[in-house]
Amino acid sequence: MKKMGDHNSITRRLYLSVALMLTLSLSSFAQDAAPAATAAPAAETAAPAAATAGDPVKGKDLFNTNCAACHKLDAKATGPALRGISGKHDKAWLYKWIHNSGDLIKSGDAAAVKVFEENNKVPMTSFPQLSEADIDNIIAYTSEPKAAAATAPAAGEKVPGADANEGGVSNNVILGALTLVMAILIVMLFLVNNVLRKVAAANGINVAPKEPTLPIWKAFVKNQFLVLVTSIFLLLASGYFVYGYLMQVGNDQEYAPIQPIHYSHRIHAGSNGINCNYCHSAARVGKTAGIPSLNVCMNCHKNISEVSDTTATAEYSKAFYDGEIAKLYKAVGWDKDAQKYTGKTQPVKWVRIHNLQSFVYFNHSQHVNVAGVECQTCHGPVETFEIQKQFAPLTMKWCVDCHRKTEVKMEGNEYYAKIHEQLSKKYGVEKLTAAQMGGLECGKCHY
Repeated sequence: MKKMGDHNSITRRLYLSVALMLTLSLSSFAQDAAPAATAAPAAETAAPAAATAGDPVKGKDLFNTNCAACHKLDAKATGPALRGISGKHDKAWLYKWIHNSGDLIKSGDAAAVKVFEENNKVPMTSFPQLSEADIDNIIAYTSEPKAAAATAPAAGEKVPGADANEGGVSNNVILGALTLVMAILIVMLFLVNNVLRKVAAANGINVAPKEPTLPIWKAFVKNQFLVLVTSIFLLLASGYFVYGYLMQVGNDQEYAPIQPIHYSHRIHAGSNGINCNYCHSAARVGKTAGIPSLNVCMNCHKNISEVSDTTATAEYSKAFYDGEIAKLYKAVGWDKDAQKYTGKTQPVKWVRIHNLQSFVYFNHSQHVNVAGVECQTCHGPVETFEIQKQFAPLTMKWCVDCHRKTEVKMEGNEYYAKIHEQLSKKYGVEKLTAAQMGGLECGKCHY
């Protein structure tokens, strides 16, 4: 009998290979499943607040209401930093200073005159309505130790509990097991094919060779109907894609350039709830919304030189935002330490985002003030944008569709009352759309 080969040897080798791969997979799984030794840094023991009779919680509310416009706890603003102020002046002096600083300065008090001169001789508002108990509460708040800033995890650092499969089987282990099974099946099929070939050769069985077939491209060329249909399809498809490409020329939807000073609409319009028209005041009375002057920024940022810790995100840190405020100060020539303008300014080269073609006329005041269109209609939910982008395509089709579905605001507009009544009867509607009022006439936007 003819020997077909040592199949036991092949089987043993296959089993050894499978055992080795399973051992490596289990070892990797054990390493992934083992809890990482994370030693939480010992929390710093907060220093006890200065022994005062005040309530720091109430003091925080009073500070934010009466003091925060000119003072910060840890940085100089219009007035000096107030953290630890109780260690610099006695309580009786603070009562007099807060109640009426002007009288204390006029009396010639040396400490009062010194504070007045150190802060550019800016008079402090008197607060006679604050009782001594209220002042004690404010002092208690300013005497609290500064909280340590929470450090965000470094890029790529694993946060405990962030892994969705923590405590279970890792996805990598599952994929590795599936890959191993597929590899075993391929090896088994290869071995079976070799065994069958050897069995056929041993029994004198001849495997019929494959008959040559006509190449597919020759069969395609001989079928004239198929060639005609394919040619028509390719012509139509080419025309469709060429038309689509040409229609994108000049369409800058989703365009979001990087500005020289990072401005977050998410923080200003979203978190702080600043109205769009506060910065873009020209939108109510003019053709364009206008670029806000940096002086508008300084209305708030004169006393806001840094953001709160809660403002930072995973992508933009607190240090990043503080650095952008520093760029603003450099552009307007503001010395935050001396609390005055230096006179050295630098122009900011903002990058324009929305840019209509020169043959298109669009008036912001007509839409914002007269029609009452919300800014978000054209510019999207800007209160959620970290980086401002072009939300709408601003194409002619987009504008026409808006005119066709937007009803004309007639309340308090007697000028169009007669024509509105006539057109309402003509179209058989109670409220006219901008299109029915002539909003689709070419001369409305192109003249």
